[in-house]
Amino acid sequence: MADVSPPDTNRRAGRKGGKKSGKVADFRYKGPPQLNDRRPGQSPDNRGEPKASEPQRGASNRRKGRRRRHGGKPAQTQSPQVQSSQVLAQPETRPNSAADKPRHPRGTPHPRQAYAALDLGTNNCRLLIARPSGENFTVIDAFSRVVRLGEGLAASGQLSEAAMDRALGALQVCSDKLRRRNVFLARSVATEACRRASNGEEFIERVRRETGIVLDIISAQEEARLAVLGCHVLLEQGTGPAVIFDIGGGSTELVLIEPTDTVPRILDWVSVPWGVVSLTDTVGRSEGDAETRLARYAEMRRTVFDSFTDFAKRVAPAASDAEDVRLLGTSGTVTTLASLHLGLPQYDRRAVDGLIVPSQSMRGIADRLSAMSPDERRTLPCIGNDRADLVVAGCAILESILDIWPANRLGVADRGIREGILRSLMAGAA
Repeated sequence: MADVSPPDTNRRAGRKGGKKSGKVADFRYKGPPQLNDRRPGQSPDNRGEPKASEPQRGASNRRKGRRRRHGGKPAQTQSPQVQSSQVLAQPETRPNSAADKPRHPRGTPHPRQAYAALDLGTNNCRLLIARPSGENFTVIDAFSRVVRLGEGLAASGQLSEAAMDRALGALQVCSDKLRRRNVFLARSVATEACRRASNGEEFIERVRRETGIVLDIISAQEEARLAVLGCHVLLEQGTGPAVIFDIGGGSTELVLIEPTDTVPRILDWVSVPWGVVSLTDTVGRSEGDAETRLARYAEMRRTVFDSFTDFAKRVAPAASDAEDVRLLGTSGTVTTLASLHLGLPQYDRRAVDGLIVPSQSMRGIADRLSAMSPDERRTLPCIGNDRADLVVAGCAILESILDIWPANRLGVADRGIREGILRSLMAGAA
């Protein structure tokens, strides 16, 4: 683990790839919207534009008395001003010294301290910076950019120079934000692309040299745990086991959980090496005519379903015994399909995060997208150029999940790993 100090002055990657193409926001999370597809008994949540004074509420309005404080180990500290568990490099450290401890009483994190979570995935680079707000937190800065770090990885086994340059450009923006926001405690993680690439460790070191950010290549199990921690508050009410899944760029994680009064207990989990980028590259990007596109989609479905076989056998008894089979997904795939379900002219997180959608509606949208040409998909709101070539693979993964966990409704979460990191950091600093 490393702490924040002024990063190295070498910023070649930032200059090369740091164009202002990422999404930057200053907002506070709100609770899940209750729209037309809310379950019986839910009431609408009238919401305007996100405001900087509105705290994240998670599911506390829906489940009275539920506390969402999560455990997590505090990072070692090396500066009285900024503590970090994988953020910016510090050449010399003094671990566990008295001067390195947070300068506020134990109990709850200091409300003015900023915490940060950075997630470098196979397709996206995302950053959240937040402050504690009671048992929740207030996002004060956010950044997201499509970097396609894993593009071509399936064929070559390596991260390409172009992909690394794109990621470095985005990470330089993140580095600047971390410095400007005076982040107190943070964690930066890398996932499947860096796990699989033969030059993943070399890239991590290059990131440290050129941006000062120290990325932790986390395991698939840790990735699944953080995703659950970040979004479980949006799980539909009910009894018995449920499944939470995360469709990424290079892998997909499914977690069978048993809800508790705090953090769900993980009963079983699986990670398969199929995300929207890796599956697209493996099956092939050439789509051809309508018949060829349908055959390509069927191959994607078979590929993914086969990888779920063992997990499907293990969770089948839980699915058959459950009174109400519940399912919650966090990924660009589910939020995109939810946006199409609502007919949104452009993506609106407030309308999507926490939405409950009929599974058959999502299957219908997936079938239509799989038959469309890339040009037809590009014209659809909320897809555009960024997702036109990858959304079909996401649809194939989603339908395979619905095959093995046949929920009638699908919960949609626009939150996950970063939120899980933030909750862990704030709990650890308390």
